[in-house]
Amino acid sequence: MANELRKIIHIDMDAFYASVELRERPELKDLPVVVAFHHTRGVVAAASYPARVFGLRSAMSMGQARKLCPQVIVLEPNFEKYREVSAQIHHIFQQYTPLIEPLSLDEAYLDVTVNHGGLPTATEVATRIRAAIREETELTASAGVAPNKFLAKIASDWNKPDGLFVIKPEAVLDFLTPLPVERIPGVGKVMDGKLAALGIRAVGDLRLRTLEELESRFGRYGRRLHELALGIDEHAVVPNRPTQSISAEDTLAEDLPLADLEPMIRELADKVWAATRKETRVGHTVVLKLKTREFRILTRSLTPVEMPSSAQALAELALALRERVQLPQNTRYRLVGVGLHGFRERDGSVLQGRFQEILNMTLHMQVGCRHIYSWKRLEADLLLP
Repeated sequence: MANELRKIIHIDMDAFYASVELRERPELKDLPVVVAFHHTRGVVAAASYPARVFGLRSAMSMGQARKLCPQVIVLEPNFEKYREVSAQIHHIFQQYTPLIEPLSLDEAYLDVTVNHGGLPTATEVATRIRAAIREETELTASAGVAPNKFLAKIASDWNKPDGLFVIKPEAVLDFLTPLPVERIPGVGKVMDGKLAALGIRAVGDLRLRTLEELESRFGRYGRRLHELALGIDEHAVVPNRPTQSISAEDTLAEDLPLADLEPMIRELADKVWAATRKETRVGHTVVLKLKTREFRILTRSLTPVEMPSSAQALAELALALRERVQLPQNTRYRLVGVGLHGFRERDGSVLQGRFQEILNMTLHMQVGCRHIYSWKRLEADLLLP
């Protein structure tokens, strides 16, 4: 563990978008509800807990959602409203600590090792925050309390919805031992398969392997696995992380050829440009994202000598990137996205930090709903003024 034990809280609102909508439509609270645009090619932004009983979940296509639950009720998203509620929640956080790291509109880490109220435990801070959220917004939040971010994130999901789970420092190893390795950040299906092939299915199994073996097999990530298996995560809560990317994407009502995407590319460029007006820095890389009818995802990017100075200039650069798409002319596309990445200070100094991590998140998280930005990344991009 780190030399100085920290007190970290991870707050995760419960079915946030759906819950905000249901607050105004209480007659629907026991019915299967999703937040999404109505066209069948869209993607679910949030599913209420009654909807989850039918297997509905975020990022599922509306076509699949309707197959699983024909009676599902679809409510249109209102992101301006979600931002307003998120600001209320963020204000509650600020009453206890300035060390707040927003991950999205509905999720944040808080370091309350030292808190404004002088409360003796993080558990009490979390309890008060959850109570204040319920009182002020009529919404519920789940919270995880632990000595670090890795554990707090896992803990917040332990008693959802409307739950609180605490992992005390002395209980860390016992808690982790039976935990499936798939719960470790970065362990997806491929890595889970590699670990299973070695007989590693739980964190306790991972702990039996030496650092040298894990590094030889998995490189730098092997060291990360070794540390997490021991409950070690020294990543600090980073408040006010600078914007790294802003993107917008749209699942089309019908598959279109590349030549017919110009109107949508211009529309998305307008939205991205409008979002960048709140930034004091400049995005340096233009990205065009496409998804074919066969669900193949392509990205093309360009870092021009002169940065775009208007929505029109951004659109022209994105349109020009179509020339780098080397697919047959009869290829049809179901999704298009436009983004600005690599934000830097206007004097040209390069932003430091987690650029590559966030860029990867942006390029792989898909919304598939008209006028909606990549869910988690855009939320973080636009969360704070």
